[in-house]
Amino acid sequence: MSDTPSARRRDPATAAGLRNDMWLAAGLLLGAILSAALGSVAGVYGTDSAQGMQWGLLYSFGLTAPLALRRRFPEVVAVVVAIVFIVGVSLRIPEIYVGNIALFIAIYTVGAWVDDRRRALYVRVAIIIAMFVWLLITTFQSATAPTEEGLSREGLFSPFVAFMLIQFLVNAAFFGGAYYMGDRAYASALERAALQDRTRELEAEREVTAAQAVALDRVRIARELHDVVAHHVSAMGVQAGAARAVMDRDPDAARAALTGIEQSARSALDELRHLLETLRTPHGDAPNASTVRLAGLPALVEHATENGLPTTLTIVGDEVPLSDVAQVNIYRVAQEALTNARRHGGADASADVRLRYGADAVELEITNTGRSAFPVRPGLGIVGMRERAAASGGTLEAAPRARGGFLVRLRVPRHERVVA
Repeated sequence: MSDTPSARRRDPATAAGLRNDMWLAAGLLLGAILSAALGSVAGVYGTDSAQGMQWGLLYSFGLTAPLALRRRFPEVVAVVVAIVFIVGVSLRIPEIYVGNIALFIAIYTVGAWVDDRRRALYVRVAIIIAMFVWLLITTFQSATAPTEEGLSREGLFSPFVAFMLIQFLVNAAFFGGAYYMGDRAYASALERAALQDRTRELEAEREVTAAQAVALDRVRIARELHDVVAHHVSAMGVQAGAARAVMDRDPDAARAALTGIEQSARSALDELRHLLETLRTPHGDAPNASTVRLAGLPALVEHATENGLPTTLTIVGDEVPLSDVAQVNIYRVAQEALTNARRHGGADASADVRLRYGADAVELEITNTGRSAFPVRPGLGIVGMRERAAASGGTLEAAPRARGGFLVRLRVPRHERVVA
């Protein structure tokens, strides 16, 4: 047992527990009165017992009434019950059962409900020492009393000595049990309180985790929708403008532009359908869901060129295997960078896409000529690219170039190390 006050306090007694203490005190009071009455009739102490039932009533009340407040004032109640018990037994009031129960409960309560463990130790030890001192005094008085009544005192191990040893052993077990059970009750209460706190913390963490999962899903859906819709709608806008410009003087070119718009619309709907199928599947991708890969970069570059942004593709190094997540994220970053270049670079802008396979990482670099805005205000596209880089354990650099245009550089390790 620690000699310092407990750093943690047990939960206070509930209203129901305090009411139960009152019922306990009332029940023990009735039991003590009945025990005193029957003990008087049975002549427990013979003719030496205190005469008159009024003493039995007073003793019964003094023993049990304080227990109604045992959880509010445990130390005071224990001291009062111990004093009343010593006085009552010394006066030989014929009640020998309920008093022991009341004293046990009082000592137990000190151990079970006092948060200051040092004070609980001192109070209980003081009561136990007082009880054994009183027992020694009464034993000495009985041994030296000039009477031949009672148990024989002849011999080294007389019946009287055996009886007194039994008294000492029973009291040692009695007080030791009250002390130990009180400590165990207090420790169990602290363990329950800690378990309840941990349960509440886990519940709060579960709610936060669920909220974070929902938020992450919403971000992922928003990112996918942005990448799919922005790319195709941007291309459709360029093609529609071209069709409007040549509609009167070159119907064939306008027809080709409208065909491109139709193809972009179909591609957008197809990708949205696969995205929705994936979202509706509880675990993983939909059975027939198609996922973009790095193998689709040439087609992406060709699409950008056909929609007004002359783009070149250069692949450096030998191709190395990458995870599906890394391939999708690299492809989407290239797609978003080309979309932004087509939207913001101007009519004469061009782009260059370089994919480098290194020993430990894959690097994607997209540069474009044309206009660049200063300062750059990161929009949803750049935010999405940074999220994709972090999801693949990589880094992203996105900034205007000093000589005009814009630079996007993505570096993804060959073995993913997700840091965010």
